[in-house]
Amino acid sequence: MKRLYTIIVAGGKGMRMGKDLPKQFLPIDGTPILMHTLQAFYDYDPSMTLIVVLPSDQQAYWSKLCGDYHFTIPHVVVRGGETRFHSVKNGLACINEEGLVAVHDGVRPFVHCDTIDRCFAAAQESGAAVPVVEVVDSLRKVEDEESKAVSRRDYRIVQTPQVFDISLLKEAYKQPYTVDFTDDASVVEAYGRKISLVEGNRENIKITSPFDLIIAEAFLNKCTI
Repeated sequence: MKRLYTIIVAGGKGMRMGKDLPKQFLPIDGTPILMHTLQAFYDYDPSMTLIVVLPSDQQAYWSKLCGDYHFTIPHVVVRGGETRFHSVKNGLACINEEGLVAVHDGVRPFVHCDTIDRCFAAAQESGAAVPVVEVVDSLRKVEDEESKAVSRRDYRIVQTPQVFDISLLKEAYKQPYTVDFTDDASVVEAYGRKISLVEGNRENIKITSPFDLIIAEAFLNKCTI
């Protein structure tokens, strides 16, 4: 296996939470979400280089949290950018070796080690791998004022970590930014490379709302949902 890196993007402001505290710092089971996320990747491979991308005005608070919680998992903190695209680009800039890099949302603390492993293994073969899960709800496509049913079999829900060959991702991120770049896979796809899909895990939710916090506490407390 090549040298492994993970860029954890944590630039949320908590607006959908209705709270002043950025969502990545909100506690679940008494510990900030971002710490749970870092722990998941450290549990997978303690030798992996972890890079946390945070806005400049949040870095001092994160440092204080690490001290308050005696959080000692090694990681590098990098300044966030104007958009997620620019934040990932800043994270990539501090990687100077060949290997594989995962990009993961800081508010997805429930990614399984098996999911991480599948992503890295697939990226080792294809250069670009993304975890997905099947859609369980019915879907409708909305156009103008009309809508029509579409087959959920044709769609997948995309998660992170999205894993890539480092050289490939760096080249893809040399493209000019567009609003169509909603994740790293869309950047690499626009560069002309195909994306391999691997099985994700349904618990790997992105915590963005008060309802998600309730689900997160249930996961950690092993409640029946």
